[in-house]
Amino acid sequence: MNLFLVLLLAYLLGSIPTGLWIGRAFFKTDIREHGSGNLGATNTFRVLGKPAGTVTMIIDILKGTAATLLPTLSIFATSGVHPLVAGLVAVVGHVFPIFAKFRGGKAVATSAGVLLGYHWPVFLLILLAFLVCLKVFKMVSLASMFGGIVAFIYAIVRYFMTSDWLLLLIIALLAGFVIYRHRSNIQRIQNGTEPKVTWL
Repeated sequence: MNLFLVLLLAYLLGSIPTGLWIGRAFFKTDIREHGSGNLGATNTFRVLGKPAGTVTMIIDILKGTAATLLPTLSIFATSGVHPLVAGLVAVVGHVFPIFAKFRGGKAVATSAGVLLGYHWPVFLLILLAFLVCLKVFKMVSLASMFGGIVAFIYAIVRYFMTSDWLLLLIIALLAGFVIYRHRSNIQRIQNGTEPKVTWL
């Protein structure tokens, strides 16, 4: 029973459509009808501005962190769910949210939150990689994918040091998922038509 409850709560946490709810509550705007139509932080930044985008990004990160920490709570001690598995379920919820007709974000912030909850050094590493790539190339999509690749390389190195195979597997899945969700962005990058941020 605890196993089912942990996975359900993780999915529901991930399903919180932060950008959609902020847009409706404070701007009377459905961000799915503007910009890229995506519910993630990047489109929230573009459509609703920096404050709303920042809040969306923070909450989307913390969704992943909270879901990852669920199995560590004493009330779920007998669930048998690994924190990374709960985090992965939250990412699935973010991408396919039940509260937004299963049309969600691209998994970047929530994936980062999972790693923050499980192994914070890799979170700091991908954050640094993201910011450096964003500063140089001015493309959020490219920076997001680069962060995923850096995380995967880190997981490989850590595997040979600690045999943490589950971290390697989950990061591989998350990085692959992030890159897959950005396939249209990859095409625009190749065509030279990918939007660039103007505030860096």
